[in-house]
Amino acid sequence: MSTLVAVLRSLAFYVLFYGGSTVLVLASVIAVIARPSALRAVVARWGHWHLWCVEHLLGIKVVLDGVLPTGPVLIAVKHESFFEAIDTPRLFTAPAVFAKQELFRIPGWGHSALVYGLIPVARGDGAKTLRHMLALAKQRVDEGRALVIFPEGTRVAHGRRPPLQAGFAGLYKLLRLPVVPIAVDSGATYHHVIKRPGHITYKVGETIPAGLPRPEVEARVHAAINALNA
Repeated sequence: MSTLVAVLRSLAFYVLFYGGSTVLVLASVIAVIARPSALRAVVARWGHWHLWCVEHLLGIKVVLDGVLPTGPVLIAVKHESFFEAIDTPRLFTAPAVFAKQELFRIPGWGHSALVYGLIPVARGDGAKTLRHMLALAKQRVDEGRALVIFPEGTRVAHGRRPPLQAGFAGLYKLLRLPVVPIAVDSGATYHHVIKRPGHITYKVGETIPAGLPRPEVEARVHAAINALNA
């Protein structure tokens, strides 16, 4: 019976969340053309719509353990599912997220994401691309916005602790920003076709100062973002 309920909950989630997302993507395209200042509100609404669907349709309660940072810092988030990627604009005020280049090719969404201020990450495209990425990141910092990165580079199953991608240390060194690591355990409930009720917890770690040696900052970030994997 519980499996049937989970199936029905998940079906309702897919229909309502992605149906609403289609409307909001169209709204973002209209905002870019007619009123760019409204784009941030549309993106934030998407995050809140997602949370409503997660809590009311899937029966997943989202818990925050700690105080979220504000202002220009580098936020390193554990990545177990699409949940935290979608939830990011709700958690933070106009965050500038480092996102895979491929996502910017999505019709409508891709252009809106660039206007919003997301930062494309093109792996393996050389120094020119890295310089462009850094220039965009510094521009977002000058705007007073937080930078969000998933330092493992891709989604990983709950319980796994892969090493951080090399790009994280490079950005940390060049941007000279403190890092706020955040653990999240969304994989246990959300990262399945049939999603399960339960809890998703964000655990905000201690702020790590800028300027530390690479081995130390990587070790501290790795430990903090895996705090919910014990």
